[in-house]
Amino acid sequence: MQNIDIKKFFKDARPLYALMELTAVLRGKNGCPWDKEQTSKTLKPYLIEEAYEVFDAIENSDYDNLREELGDLLYQIYAHAVIAEEEGRFNIDDVAEAIIKKMIFRHPHVFGGEKAADKNEVIDQWEILKKKEKREKESILDGIPVHLPALLKAWRIQQKASKAGFDWDKIDDVKVKLDEEIDEFKKALDENDGGRIQEELGDVLFTFVNISRFVKVNPEEALSHTIKKFIRRFKFIEKEVKSAGKNFDDMSLKELDEIWDRAKKITPA
Repeated sequence: MQNIDIKKFFKDARPLYALMELTAVLRGKNGCPWDKEQTSKTLKPYLIEEAYEVFDAIENSDYDNLREELGDLLYQIYAHAVIAEEEGRFNIDDVAEAIIKKMIFRHPHVFGGEKAADKNEVIDQWEILKKKEKREKESILDGIPVHLPALLKAWRIQQKASKAGFDWDKIDDVKVKLDEEIDEFKKALDENDGGRIQEELGDVLFTFVNISRFVKVNPEEALSHTIKKFIRRFKFIEKEVKSAGKNFDDMSLKELDEIWDRAKKITPA
């Protein structure tokens, strides 16, 4: 086993460079067998997982954990940069230089002579500048990550389409469309048409995302909030059933609904 003086990684009080050196050591000749075998493709799941753990820490206002999870995510970024450097593609300094140049270019109201009265003007300006610096795309929808969660992906697609002028005039129009889609979904259910049920359900969800966009509520966050609320209330039911010395199979749906109603009053929304 190597005897490594951890202090050497913090020379010149530059922990970001220390992390880079540590990452290189882990992948080096005498490093960790697991780390040495990783590629950018094999690390993909961990990158996503760490990003979600950062998200959870922010959601829970757990700042001690946030510091730790940001470190885990940062390590993933450094690991990808080290792999790219080994392959002769780029290094972490190239990554930092590229984002610095991009942020300066996209903030002319800060680093140039442009003006932006509010955040909406900043967003509009940001989209215009993105088009200038990116190569011409076949579609304005190109560039949206393929593996985004479906609700978030629908939200992004609709935002892009809206900026191109393809959008409803007002939310009342979307509400009418929602009623139409729900009626079509109900009809597919009544006819027990499996293929159409899936298609019509997708249309209903897509229209709900349109509604959420009009009222400026992120659908991914809205659903996540509801899921957390359901988990809290379901755990309350589990606790009550267990306290009664019973199992779920011993309870009628009416009894469970009564406990659910109590859970709604006791657990926070």
